[in-house]
Amino acid sequence: MKRREVLSKLAAEAKRKGQPFRTVELKRHTGVIVGAVHSTLKRHAEIEDDAARKFFDQFAAVLGKGWWRK
Repeated sequence: MKRREVLSKLAAEAKRKGQPFRTVELKRHTGVIVGAVHSTLKRHAEIEDDAARKFFDQFAAVLGKGWWRK
């Protein structure tokens, strides 16, 4: 999955759920903040599907369990 797709999918779901979405560029990663949950995403053009799934799962507390499967 493309990195851009991962971020846009997360941003769209955060907007749909009424949660604030923000990205912060760090040295080698991008910090992603949705509501009160913080995580980082590596800066590669292609993100492996397993890594994307684990990244999405970190936001289950604010977006709901399995939100990316819908």
